[in-house]
Amino acid sequence: MKTNYELRYAAYPEDARQYDTKRIRRDFLIDKVFTPNEVNMVYSMYDRMIVGGAMPCGEILQLEAIDPLKQPVFLTNREMGIYNVGGAGIVRVGDTTFELDYKEALYLGSGNREVYFESKDVNKPAKFYFNSLTAHRNYPDKKVTKAEAVVAELGSLETANHRKINKMIVNQVLPTCQLQMGMTELAPGSVWNTMPAHVHSRRMEAYFYFEVPEEQAVCHFMGEPDETRHIWMQNDQAVLSPEWSIHSAAATSNYTFIWGMGGENLDYGDQDFSKITELK
Repeated sequence: MKTNYELRYAAYPEDARQYDTKRIRRDFLIDKVFTPNEVNMVYSMYDRMIVGGAMPCGEILQLEAIDPLKQPVFLTNREMGIYNVGGAGIVRVGDTTFELDYKEALYLGSGNREVYFESKDVNKPAKFYFNSLTAHRNYPDKKVTKAEAVVAELGSLETANHRKINKMIVNQVLPTCQLQMGMTELAPGSVWNTMPAHVHSRRMEAYFYFEVPEEQAVCHFMGEPDETRHIWMQNDQAVLSPEWSIHSAAATSNYTFIWGMGGENLDYGDQDFSKITELK
């Protein structure tokens, strides 16, 4: 196995206004989340969130403590949320084993426990997407299925944004320090997510897009409401969203995405919305 990581530093919004396409993609797009038998991570300085993926293909992959953590174990001072977006898989945490099927999630609290990823079928490998944030205390590990999610159904086919928001690793379902994660599924014929757009200044966010059909793409929108930018994205890619940035998208087909938030505020509804007609 191999562990890859990179650091991403925070950008001042007035500086980001000057970025060209190449710089925007370099700083915010995470283009390679999954590589067979490797663990990939991006350590972001936005609330120190780590975004990554593990794809075990016949090997058992360990969640190694990367050098910037300066800790012997990855979870020493961190909590973590994991979604399986591939074949059936297993996550071993210390002496405990969790089985995760497609679109099932797992919350891991902080503590000196090693984490290992495994696929049940090498021909249908699991793909474990994860977000991790610093944690001030330990909360219990817990597997969360869609049946346990708090579900909000929003939008309509007429406005091309009929979607189900499955809130799974949120404080209505289980206690966390700052991590909040969920999965939004768009209905056939709908392509817009998170519209009207908004920002939340007390927490950053990361989006991971999947179930994007072959030959289709997602156009992710970011930037300040009056100074927006876009990033064209493919299936199984993620993107970082600073606290000052909107996070919305439209695609050439319906799709699913996982959102993860970190910061001082656990109130999901604390947002500053922008009128659609006022976006620039």
